[in-house]
Amino acid sequence: MRKIEDIALFRLWCKTLNEKSGIISEVTIEDSSDTNRTKKVLTALSKGCLELDLAEPIWLESNINEFRAHSKTRFGKDNFVEDTEFSALEIEVVEE
Repeated sequence: MRKIEDIALFRLWCKTLNEKSGIISEVTIEDSSDTNRTKKVLTALSKGCLELDLAEPIWLESNINEFRAHSKTRFGKDNFVEDTEFSALEIEVVEE
């Protein structure tokens, strides 16, 4: 059994962006659970969208590849089913 201090804190920064004014809203979600990285990312994204009052975006192949390479991706208007009041939702792992 792992000790609590052995479990790394995971933080995902979620922010909505506007092309002209930059960051509109943001939230950082923390997770210290003993789950794998993929589950932490998906859970944190879900919690972030809930706190920002957004529908969850659809992951496209380009988002998956970008996130794997840089621990960061940007979801544009095409990633959402309904219209959005922002240009993009960007997520980034800031601590692992």
